[in-house]
Amino acid sequence: MPAPAPRVEIPALPRLGTTWYDRGVPYWLRRMRTAVGLLVVMGMTCAFALAFYMGFREVLPPGVRVVWDTVQAIAACAVLVWGWVQQRRGHREQLRNPPTPLQSRLARRDQSGRAPGLVALGRGLAVLAAPVVPALAAYAVGWLTAWLTVREYPSEVGARRWMERR
Repeated sequence: MPAPAPRVEIPALPRLGTTWYDRGVPYWLRRMRTAVGLLVVMGMTCAFALAFYMGFREVLPPGVRVVWDTVQAIAACAVLVWGWVQQRRGHREQLRNPPTPLQSRLARRDQSGRAPGLVALGRGLAVLAAPVVPALAAYAVGWLTAWLTVREYPSEVGARRWMERR
């Protein structure tokens, strides 16, 4: 009788836990929770960007507003696509060399400890960016939408490959 294969523990991944392995209902519920949460964030970001832009827009002369609004609409459409393309390229690159479960956890941990000084600096830069805030929001929407709509996250691919080596 052959010896049973050693059991490999399924590693927990950020945002997915261990549900990524079976991809059952809990997995898809977690993916939906992430998607709904980011849709809310994207909606709030776009509302903030438009309100911020409208404040900047009011100081422009009426003739310039039409031209500037047209430029903003074209720029927003262009960077929405650019954000999508950038994320997809990054995703393909990550799939070539996906992170191990440990690398995924470390990356998640590194993202959570932002410096308060950078937050204050970001607020100051936001005031300077008022003329192009809609385009920045469009880039973020394109990038996040592409990130949400992948079939499999790079961390899942890396974890599967890590488990195959065990």
